[in-house]
Amino acid sequence: MDELDGLLATARAAYARGDWHAAYRQLSQARALSELGPGDLSLLGRAAWWLGQVKESFEVSEDVYHRFQDDGDAADAAMKALHLGLLWFIRGDVVIASGWVSRARGLLQGLPEGPEHGYLLYLDACLALSLGDLRPARETAVKLQDLGRDLRDPALTSFGLVLGGLADLRSGSTASGFARLDEAMLPVLAGRLPPEWAGEIYCTVIHACHELADLHRMRAWTDATEQWGQQFVGDAVYAGICRIHRLQLLSIEGGWDAAEPAIEHSGAELVGRNNWVAGEAYYQLGEIRRLRGDISGAGNAYARARELGTDPQPGESLLQHAAGKNDAAWAGLCAALAGRDRLACARLLLSGVEIALALGHVDEAERLCARLEETAAVFATAGFRAWAGHARAAMLIAQSQYAEALPVLQAVVHEYRTLHARYDTARVYELLAQAHRGLGQPSVAAADSATALAIYHELGALPDVRRLDGGRLPGGLTEREADVLSFTASGASNKQTAEALFISQKTVGRHLANIYAKIGVSSRTAAAAWAHEHGLQPRR
Repeated sequence: MDELDGLLATARAAYARGDWHAAYRQLSQARALSELGPGDLSLLGRAAWWLGQVKESFEVSEDVYHRFQDDGDAADAAMKALHLGLLWFIRGDVVIASGWVSRARGLLQGLPEGPEHGYLLYLDACLALSLGDLRPARETAVKLQDLGRDLRDPALTSFGLVLGGLADLRSGSTASGFARLDEAMLPVLAGRLPPEWAGEIYCTVIHACHELADLHRMRAWTDATEQWGQQFVGDAVYAGICRIHRLQLLSIEGGWDAAEPAIEHSGAELVGRNNWVAGEAYYQLGEIRRLRGDISGAGNAYARARELGTDPQPGESLLQHAAGKNDAAWAGLCAALAGRDRLACARLLLSGVEIALALGHVDEAERLCARLEETAAVFATAGFRAWAGHARAAMLIAQSQYAEALPVLQAVVHEYRTLHARYDTARVYELLAQAHRGLGQPSVAAADSATALAIYHELGALPDVRRLDGGRLPGGLTEREADVLSFTASGASNKQTAEALFISQKTVGRHLANIYAKIGVSSRTAAAAWAHEHGLQPRR
């Protein structure tokens, strides 16, 4: 066996076991020795994609497509076009994906029905769903089930179950929808689908769980996806996607210190590879920054999310509301609600109720609250139930119906705790404090407020800490001292802090001396630890 044959044999074996690094390296070496055939060149393009080398992957895969087409191999050319359509779709470029799907459709016309036709049906329906058209999903689901059975192709059967499950979920048949999605995952877990298509199904299922606030199922499938991905060496795409989903869950659970830098890094890595998930990452980054009081950082993250195709609502409106830009906040939220279907609106409605109440729009708040309750009744997930109860309790308290609000709030606290939603739990304790205060139970109200404040301190939700603590900063610090300490806690030097705050280094030194005296420490390390303990957010 000569050198070329040896490289190709080891490269094919490496690809078969999911070692993308070895496959890519050996195929690249083989390509330098001789022109590769379409099959080996296709493996090179796919290995490059798994390693995150998107530009090279597309160039190589397009070369393979043209070779199949030049050789008159319509079926293989169509399958490569569909493969490219999938990768562009994952990247978030729907128009280009649609173009490749159209090429495949043209090539398959007149050919006997085979698996390629099923892949075409699936991608067509996915593109329609991305544009909000549900009808093709249900119709295609039936066709794919029949085709998968006739051709004994587990991938087509799985595609049919995914589309049928999504159609059920969006129409409110949550139990049957998730049952179909769970069943669709069985051949994926068994390794019976091409890995790129298997990964796309994983992402679809986890996104559906997140959209419906079914956090228990989202955790379970994120765990399963991570285990599935461990078989591949050098996976830069789905490992990054799983990391984002894991960080979304960590953010809900309150691990903001770890989540913020990790989600910023992971989101940046996914740009150009999967812009859908990268946009979700930047939105989550904006949420953490907003809740920690980093106004400009939150605004930048929301802007980046929008650039990547993710509408940063309701976070952007909540950020504007916190800054006193109430008209802009309300207008932005109303515009977002007007452009979404019932399921997509669910995530906006609680914020809409809160902003409407703050503006005195009680009738609008009631309308949005009722809409959220109807949505929760239809989809019946724990997350939706918690949001609906939270909104109704806010309405009852705004109308001074404190006794009626108490059982609703207690049920919501239970739901949020079950979901491990730490920040939302604190918000409900604030409402419990208002209800108990309204019922003439000041000691119980004080305990509720203390619980909320303790959670806010733990999370580093500084705006909420200041609001509940009478506007006072911890340790008796002034606003400027808190700013200096925040930069110090992030590792900034006196020079960097001075430049960021437009003051002299001498002034920074004087502030640090006052800070050390007030909080009883003698070093920058101890001061940083104190800042973290008391909820002062490190500044970049």
